[in-house]
Amino acid sequence: MRETRYNLPCNIAQTLNLIGDRWTLLVLHEILVGTKTFNDLKKQLLGISSNILSDRLKHLEKSGLVRSSLYSEHPPRYEYALTESGKALEPVFNAMVLWGSEHLDPCYKKLVHTTCQHEVEIAYYCPHCEENVTQLETTVLRDEVTE
Repeated sequence: MRETRYNLPCNIAQTLNLIGDRWTLLVLHEILVGTKTFNDLKKQLLGISSNILSDRLKHLEKSGLVRSSLYSEHPPRYEYALTESGKALEPVFNAMVLWGSEHLDPCYKKLVHTTCQHEVEIAYYCPHCEENVTQLETTVLRDEVTE
């Protein structure tokens, strides 16, 4: 059983409990961009050991972010895909790409608008007000936090 590292009533801490281990985000990203098999993941993630990759995949499946399906019985081989919950992490990866394009040298990836090929920015939108939001506020929902 995996140890909970952050026992805090915080969305960031609880998210890190799921995806904060070394290699985990990179495994998720490879599956997001279409890498499906264990061997292909291993080839794309230079330096990851087989036992670590296996551990991360099992953890991600148990956490509900990845699902596996058997595609060969002898020997047993699996394909991996993101669940809806796993796919919902795509904006997190996009935010990291945008941060990297601004703060890292060299920049390996950029997010561009397909039509005009210019880089995009992150924007926040309030569906209630139907407008973009420029100032954000984090609110702690005390009633929903279990003691």
